[in-house]
Amino acid sequence: MLKSYRRQGAVLALLALALVLLPAVASASHSWAGYHWARQSNPFTVKLIDVVTSTWEPILATTSSDWTSSSVLNTTIIAGSGNARTCKAVSGQVKVCNAAYGNNGWLGIASISVSGSHITQGTVKLNDTYFNGAPYNTTPWRNLVSCQEVGHTLGLDHQDETFDNQNLGTCMDYTNDPSTNQHPNAHDYDQLATIYSHLDSTTTVKHRNGIEEASGPVPPAMRNIDFAGPGQWGKLVGHTDRGMTAVYEQDFGHGHKMFTFVIFADPNLLRNAGVGDDGAAPRR
Repeated sequence: MLKSYRRQGAVLALLALALVLLPAVASASHSWAGYHWARQSNPFTVKLIDVVTSTWEPILATTSSDWTSSSVLNTTIIAGSGNARTCKAVSGQVKVCNAAYGNNGWLGIASISVSGSHITQGTVKLNDTYFNGAPYNTTPWRNLVSCQEVGHTLGLDHQDETFDNQNLGTCMDYTNDPSTNQHPNAHDYDQLATIYSHLDSTTTVKHRNGIEEASGPVPPAMRNIDFAGPGQWGKLVGHTDRGMTAVYEQDFGHGHKMFTFVIFADPNLLRNAGVGDDGAAPRR
């Protein structure tokens, strides 16, 4: 009888532990360190400045539509101009560019400028040096990287950072198989709702209709520098699975910083496609 009670007690303890753990997993945060756009009402709109070629136009349209499904924010695409290679940021908006940036290892980068915890501008760069050839020259790969990089500029981090485990069905889960990870999932939208659950007394979102104007200038260096490689990204502050993603910080003083999230090309995928892996993800 005593053994029976002990067994029952052990089973109940395990069930209790499972009930404690499951909600924790389901509600795990993937906010990017609390960075967010300041705004005075929801939903608000982030302008995506279009400096992409015709190949990327439908991809960017899909990305914008996906994130606009959020209950707290919208994104809208506006025509852009300027040099896609430098992709200089515009205050209060997110500029999205593509070019053959070189065999430098990265597929895409997302940079955000912050003042305190508030995002003041963002850029996304998509590297056609890899997207123009196997294995990355597919719609699923383009959707995943575009969706994920824009997601970073909205304040999201990855949901998962192990490349070869089961997909979570979200572009915020990097993977070696993008087929089911091309769009946000419900947890991404829930996380955005949490990030933007409070309102601010000012705004860093710029609208051309005059209703909302970006507040507070950013240092000129934050717009003028070309964030093409580690020499401009600043110090490495984090990296993940085999160094396949990394985060860099550049401090401009007085609370102004720039963070750059980097997705590297996978040398294993490049080798399997018969492509050399020079310049691919650095090994850690």
